[in-house]
Amino acid sequence: MSLDGAVERREGSPAGNGNGNGNGPVMAPPARPTYGDRRLRLNPNTEHKPERYDDVQSEFDPAIFSSLERHLPPSMLEVPRDAKVQFMKEILARYLPEGERNRVQRHKEYRHKLMLAYQPLHKELYNLHPSAFFVPSFLKAVNDNPEESFRNILSEPSPGIYTFAMLQPSFCELLLDEVENFEKWVNAVKFKIMRPNTMNKYGAVLDDFGLETMLNKLMEEFISPIARVFFPEVGGSTLDSHHGFVVEYGKDKDVELGNSCDAGFHVDDSEVTLNVCLGKDFSGGELFFRGVRCDKHVNTETQPEEILDYSHVPGQAVLHRGRHRHGARPTTSGHRINMLLWCRSSVFREMKKYQKDFSSWCGECQREKKERQRQSLAATKMAFLKGCGGSNI
Repeated sequence: MSLDGAVERREGSPAGNGNGNGNGPVMAPPARPTYGDRRLRLNPNTEHKPERYDDVQSEFDPAIFSSLERHLPPSMLEVPRDAKVQFMKEILARYLPEGERNRVQRHKEYRHKLMLAYQPLHKELYNLHPSAFFVPSFLKAVNDNPEESFRNILSEPSPGIYTFAMLQPSFCELLLDEVENFEKWVNAVKFKIMRPNTMNKYGAVLDDFGLETMLNKLMEEFISPIARVFFPEVGGSTLDSHHGFVVEYGKDKDVELGNSCDAGFHVDDSEVTLNVCLGKDFSGGELFFRGVRCDKHVNTETQPEEILDYSHVPGQAVLHRGRHRHGARPTTSGHRINMLLWCRSSVFREMKKYQKDFSSWCGECQREKKERQRQSLAATKMAFLKGCGGSNI
């Protein structure tokens, strides 16, 4: 099956620099400060108030540093801010080697150029207005916040897949207008834009033309509270960055993901994915889900209980783990546009390096663990029976 969207573990470490001026003996570099246990906390220190990092020059969003600071070991919390920044940059650099950092810098320059040139059609979209964007039931549940409130608005057609009414029709129309206006402008000025991912020839990255701040607030204030409750084992409580985009399917657009019989069967580069249908009139395009898998088991067989087909409804959201394998059926008529928000946790990606057992969320790991337990129990029973002379009990 095609796994073009699969998460890749990026590893590496920043190169060290020696000291010396060439005019005499080379002095040994000062000893690196020792801060005791430098391993990150698994759970955030909710009582600690992180510093602000808006002035830090980095390829990473300042919010990532503030989020990551809550996970620093106790020995790091009282050190100077510059030391914290250096420590966190070293952690984050493992996921962004030098070549990737150069690519990120080029993308920043591309985004800056694009935002200077493009004039928004609906400026009210670029700041989040909850009462205008969301249906009352969703807004009330988030404001109330306890799990019971979320469960009152959510449906769970299959374990770990949640659906709920989310967006006002008026917001969907405004966003559709904005995307259409953006595409007309791109075609008129012949501006070459980056598409959302390797699987889509059409669609647009919303973050690239000015909607990043709005979408970040959407993640932090409205998706994170739900993810903390339902996806804590995959970083749902530590979401700190996102990739927001729209995909388009229909005549003269993408019909489906990819071009094979398993077209578009993939996992997302996210910890938690929000997928909302914006419209318009269409037939087909159903989502199909086939179980949650870790990297090791991403190509394993699907179990019957993991199969789910879901039909899109405009304004309705689907929330699931990024590692939940899924795809989309061909859109057979009309025009379908979906907004997706890939929500990511740098903390979870760091902690995952130290884990070997993912049975808390990987379906295949769970089955292997149960089989080991069954075999261990059977062996224990056999040994016991042999010790009793083979007598039945």
